[in-house]
Amino acid sequence: MNILSLFVIVPLLMITALFLCKRINFVRTVMIVGASVLVVLVAVLTIIFFQHSNISNIGMLFLSSTKWYPSLNISYTVGVDGISILMLILSIVIMFTGIFSSWNIENMAREYFIWYCLLLVGVFGFFISIDLFTMVFFYEIALIPMYLLIGLWGSGEKEYSAMKLTLMLMGGSAFLIFGIIGIYYTSGAVTMNILEIAKLYIPIMYQRLFFVATFLGFGILSALFPFHTWSPDGHASAPTAVSMLHAGVLMKLGGYGCFRVAICLLPDAADELSWLFLILTCIGVIYGAFNAVVQTDLKYINAYSSVSHCGLVLFAILMMNKTATIGAFMQMLSHGLMTALFFSLIGSIYTRMHTRDIRKIGGIMKVMPFISVCYVIAGLTSLGLPGLSGFISEMTIFVGSFQHSDLFHRTLTIITCCSIVIAAVYILQMIGKIFYGVLKEKCHIDLIDATWHEKLSAICLITGIVLIGIYPLWPYQMISNGLALLFQNKFD
Repeated sequence: MNILSLFVIVPLLMITALFLCKRINFVRTVMIVGASVLVVLVAVLTIIFFQHSNISNIGMLFLSSTKWYPSLNISYTVGVDGISILMLILSIVIMFTGIFSSWNIENMAREYFIWYCLLLVGVFGFFISIDLFTMVFFYEIALIPMYLLIGLWGSGEKEYSAMKLTLMLMGGSAFLIFGIIGIYYTSGAVTMNILEIAKLYIPIMYQRLFFVATFLGFGILSALFPFHTWSPDGHASAPTAVSMLHAGVLMKLGGYGCFRVAICLLPDAADELSWLFLILTCIGVIYGAFNAVVQTDLKYINAYSSVSHCGLVLFAILMMNKTATIGAFMQMLSHGLMTALFFSLIGSIYTRMHTRDIRKIGGIMKVMPFISVCYVIAGLTSLGLPGLSGFISEMTIFVGSFQHSDLFHRTLTIITCCSIVIAAVYILQMIGKIFYGVLKEKCHIDLIDATWHEKLSAICLITGIVLIGIYPLWPYQMISNGLALLFQNKFD
């Protein structure tokens, strides 16, 4: 059995074990054991990758294909390169920390973690798939649990948010299905394997149509402006661990899909039509940042910040040069860790203070120093402080984007750079309001700081942020491998 299939099988086994659990302690044990197995698996993959990293053009590792629907040339085809391994690492880190952020959940805990694991099946399956149909299949599996996780375990207008999220993303799926079917038939392919289709030529008139369809389909999941409105509402209503997965992992499926499918399979149309989506992503970056400034709910601040930061990912991918694209995947890693840390800490604050309104919170550095310091670190990452992952990713994006010598690309790059200044405004304003000054309520003096499982979750995420910030060479090497394989010298 291919080792990659274990990333799908282990969560399915966890679901089976959860069905047999009757007590909350057994549920927690199943989740921790399963997550630990996945951590070991991804560590093995990473070690094997670096053992082969001295070989030029090592290609996909653990390639395997099994006929699924032979009459339609659909196969269960899996394989990983440096980029997909990084996405698996990110997903598993956030999954692991999300379990500890959900440690005290009591309302239907078993059912909650069953849907949580099904979401992971879709995420892991998507990142290991190199067959178009299989990718979309796992993509849909990842979307379905979000409706129930938000609708049943969320807060606020959870039914509205869950339905809005589902309808918007399913609408994007319609574009995707149209796009991949069109790519398959117009390329003359006899397989849906992405690596094989990339070798074929698709007429430019079809490329234009299917590029727009696939980029829109995946872009909606990455909160592409103006189709981003589902994201802030979904973030605000989701339970803590689901918000972590939602922003930290699920939105990355969109950027990853835009790269793997829209850019790699339709490069001529991408080069011709990138200007249109560059304008939309530039607007989204600035729009999301300005919206974060005026929000008063901690989750909405982070949600609109995510719209801005994920817009940077799509912006960099559309630049279609090596430096900017490396920055895009660095940004995926940085934003995934940073936003998961944000949502984990917001959940901790809400559990204690029963509010996320920054006008009602103040001076909590005095009573919750660990949570407060971790939040400040997340904020400094968001605004791009040197030594943290946000600086590495954003500077790589801006340097790569500015490599284009024409006025159009450079103007958009300069406008997008302004998001750093706006981010500093809402981050420093928020930190000043909620962590310093006097406590808003006298009863808050008895608040307790982070528990052991909250500390473990935060420390794991901060470790990843600092590791990328001070030693970015290891993700750089893994991303470069994926670019060399998929673009085959199309980059400058």
